[in-house]
Amino acid sequence: MSGVATSPDGIALAFEAHGAGTPTLVFVHGWSCDRSYWRGQLRPLAVRYQVVAVDLAGHGASGGGRRAWTMAGFGEDVVAVVEQLGLGAVVLIGHSMGGDVIVEAALRLGDRVVGLVWVDTYSTLGEPDTDDEIEAFLALFREDFADATRALVGRLFTPDADPELVEWVAADMSAAPPEIAVDALGHAVGNEPGILAALGELTTPVVAINPDAWPTDPQALGRHGVKMVRMPGVGHFLMMEDPDQFNRLLGEVIEEFSGQASP
Repeated sequence: MSGVATSPDGIALAFEAHGAGTPTLVFVHGWSCDRSYWRGQLRPLAVRYQVVAVDLAGHGASGGGRRAWTMAGFGEDVVAVVEQLGLGAVVLIGHSMGGDVIVEAALRLGDRVVGLVWVDTYSTLGEPDTDDEIEAFLALFREDFADATRALVGRLFTPDADPELVEWVAADMSAAPPEIAVDALGHAVGNEPGILAALGELTTPVVAINPDAWPTDPQALGRHGVKMVRMPGVGHFLMMEDPDQFNRLLGEVIEEFSGQASP
């Protein structure tokens, strides 16, 4: 089923829902992506759960027109879809920037959230980039958005990744509207202080599924209450690179959440 919700600031939000069962799995894509990046999860996991995938405002089939593309605003988008569907218990699953977004949604949804799953969102916590580092990074995208995005995507895959997938992602993400993408990127890469504050407030369990392609600091994540699960043989787009392995790991995490939530 495809549907449309409306954000608090009046933007049409496209989503799709499949299957039945609790908790409902709500999938949130990353920066300059859309819900199609979860195509390897929706049908397989809908056999057991209700699954929902959202296009955040300014992405995919959703509308635009927002003045600032903040993590809080995107979090409100997720809440709007959850409310539109009248969902009860949910697991929020966010890839990359989507991990920041689901934290914002969880702050608003409260006890309805059974657990949060970060999909290669943070490899460490506690050492945010400086303003100068963030500005130097963003300058590349302001200068030549398409080239900078393609270069970024190239660094996010392992050398032995499927070249067709790499090219598809590079072409798709580099075609995003720069006026939305650059502003959203600035809010995303500067969001770690907000994440640290939110993790101190949330009581919901948080699990990070991270690739083994680059270093991850499980102790740093653990200090802020985030449990890490390592996924071998993949890069940043792990749910697309090896859907079967990812779905198995995600299923184990959800079972653990459900066990913790049971009386």
